[in-house]
Amino acid sequence: MTRHRHVPLLDLASELAPLRAELDAAWARVLDSSQFVLGPEVEAFEHEVAQALDVRHAVALNSGTDALLIALRALGVGPGDEVITSPFSFFATSEVVQTLGATPVFVDIADDGFAIDADLVEGAITARTKALLPVHLYGASAPMTRLLGVAARHGLVVLEDAAQAFGAHYACACAACRDTGACAGGGGADSLAGRALGTLGDAGAFSFYPTKNLGAYGDGGMLVTPRDDVAAAARRLRNHGGVGRYQHESTGYNSRLDALQAAILRVKLPHLPTWVRARRRLAARYDDLLDGLPGVRAPKATIDHVYHQYTVLVGEGRRDGVAEALRADGVDTMVYYPRTLETYGGRVSGDLRRAHAAAAGVLSLPIHPTLDERDQDHVVASLRRALGV
Repeated sequence: MTRHRHVPLLDLASELAPLRAELDAAWARVLDSSQFVLGPEVEAFEHEVAQALDVRHAVALNSGTDALLIALRALGVGPGDEVITSPFSFFATSEVVQTLGATPVFVDIADDGFAIDADLVEGAITARTKALLPVHLYGASAPMTRLLGVAARHGLVVLEDAAQAFGAHYACACAACRDTGACAGGGGADSLAGRALGTLGDAGAFSFYPTKNLGAYGDGGMLVTPRDDVAAAARRLRNHGGVGRYQHESTGYNSRLDALQAAILRVKLPHLPTWVRARRRLAARYDDLLDGLPGVRAPKATIDHVYHQYTVLVGEGRRDGVAEALRADGVDTMVYYPRTLETYGGRVSGDLRRAHAAAAGVLSLPIHPTLDERDQDHVVASLRRALGV
């Protein structure tokens, strides 16, 4: 029997090994402190994230889902409101809107990627619209310049779902950005260029689920915002609406990040730029290896992409068969996401044909900072065989 090379989608063990001494020291530091929920370790992590992202406030929470939920509530979203978002995302994106008694309103994704189509957003706005909730899916940015323009014209708040995009920075459309990543400035260059995703709107939500580019070894999340009022509300809401011991201004949540996860994330945070560079190098190599391959469309290469996932589109209804052939050849893949969000409720504006096509065709290939090029070659060779080319 032929033994196939096994290529996992993600390899957390290879990330952990070189950090073992630092992680052991961080773990011991927290154990010795006997402060396990919030406290100095969490405060230090919040400060370091705020510095890394160049944002005024960072509020640590216990999941990316809670970061979305608490951010929406802190921004004033509630029963009867509408929130315009993408139908092509993880369930939490629309779940949190419905949890607050609001209605998610879905517009289609753009033709050149997986983010919401900014040209369709204005047509979905009604008197009930309160917020825009763009998703930086797979680590690539939504069209924030145009979305913020729409929000400003209609008095809407903007929450960025950046759960998969920690460490990504916005790229403008000027030639210098496209060619070198260095904004030329002036001459109509985008004022958002170079700023961290998640910091461009009224608030941003991050996830530190273990599989994320910056992942904890449990669950965790972060809300970031330039607004003092939003940060203050989030800090109350994460701790049962409390402003002091047994002083509760409103109902809230138990969403406090634990110190052990904060300590782990503090160890990993300085390594993130190196890991992102490795992901981009591997993604560029995938781009070259897949160039011209019939039946497969590679993701749009942008300088701000951090490749939480390297996701291709497999056409002609062949995705599931291709995935099974790759599995049989030792290659792990994943479908993020096979079902669009309007099936769980909400309102649809226009048709969602591109989102439906994405749900039927997306396939995420193995990518992580320590992926071996021989394994990458095996992935592409297996894909070619599965496609019969």
